[in-house]
Amino acid sequence: MIDLVTIEGGRFLMGENPDDKFANDTERPRHAVDVPSFRLGRAPVTIAEFRQFRPDHERGLPGDWPVAMVSWDDAVAYCEWLGDGIRLPSEAEWEFAARAGSQSPFPWGADITPAHANYYYTEQGNKVGPGHRTPSGQYPANAYGVFDLTGNVCEWTLDAWQADYHDAPTDGSPREASTVPAHRVLRGGAWDYLPRLLRVSWRDHLFQTHRRDNVGFRIASNL
Repeated sequence: MIDLVTIEGGRFLMGENPDDKFANDTERPRHAVDVPSFRLGRAPVTIAEFRQFRPDHERGLPGDWPVAMVSWDDAVAYCEWLGDGIRLPSEAEWEFAARAGSQSPFPWGADITPAHANYYYTEQGNKVGPGHRTPSGQYPANAYGVFDLTGNVCEWTLDAWQADYHDAPTDGSPREASTVPAHRVLRGGAWDYLPRLLRVSWRDHLFQTHRRDNVGFRIASNL
């Protein structure tokens, strides 16, 4: 069974960090969100865990790597297969867990090094990462005991994409799609990214049927 961590709810400020030179309009306006308590996967779903659902997935790759080459639809189908109310986290839940009580660009402070997470290049373009996914849990957990919320693979969330936070929910719930299929929100950054894309406020999107070798997911559930 996948290990789930209980995340005690609370209020936090979601979005850009003050004085963050890499913040952009997709992270604005910064706004208060009240997140109810929930449970979150301690690490991203691994290839081995996903193979219990689809045995031939990513043949030849290590089972302890976080799964990739999964669409949003694949991730939702896996959650439904697990049952017991398992789902993807909302974007607000994801950021609340990633920040772990911090209010800095990264959960541990203002800067990042290769000891913190799996990413490929420095901001100057120098290669510092392994150039591929690494086993889940290899880098330090954050203050909530959760691994790999920054780097390794981008993670699908429940939310439909909107280009900013105007009229965003303030109760931790996901944004619903006006039409389906839709573009869905990605968070966390990946193994082949620059450090600026591993900031906890960074967000991007991908069409829910698309698959990439740097996009995976983790599971969540209500308490």
